[in-house]
Amino acid sequence: MPSRKQRRRRQKERRHEYEYVYVDEEGHEVEVAEEDQPSSSTRVEKGPGTRRAATTRSGRRIEPPSWNRVGKRALFIGPVMFILINLIGKQLSTPQRIYQTVVLLALFLPFSYLMDSLMYRSYLRRTGAAPPSRRRGSNGRA
Repeated sequence: MPSRKQRRRRQKERRHEYEYVYVDEEGHEVEVAEEDQPSSSTRVEKGPGTRRAATTRSGRRIEPPSWNRVGKRALFIGPVMFILINLIGKQLSTPQRIYQTVVLLALFLPFSYLMDSLMYRSYLRRTGAAPPSRRRGSNGRA
């Protein structure tokens, strides 16, 4: 059940008149026919000086998965894992602690990339956006 604040917001959204418009390639606003109006999660408000694209319901854009981002995550998680292993594994020697950290990172990093790709695919499905084209190498072959 929505809270009182959520109900008031929803009623306020229904009270206000919205004009649905598309912005074409040249930047001109084109009005939309009644049957072609987008859903409430993708509307664009037309007002004085207001020309902003609609965001998704979550308001957050999910980036495609990349090993670069996973590497940056490893730079943060690696030392944290090492410190935790130092706190937990008092009987281990230093090389054993380093080895344990490397093994855990070897398991964590591919799993992290997999989770990024799953989140990105669900974001594409939710928004209906097309995935970017894949380009490998300098000659553009896939």
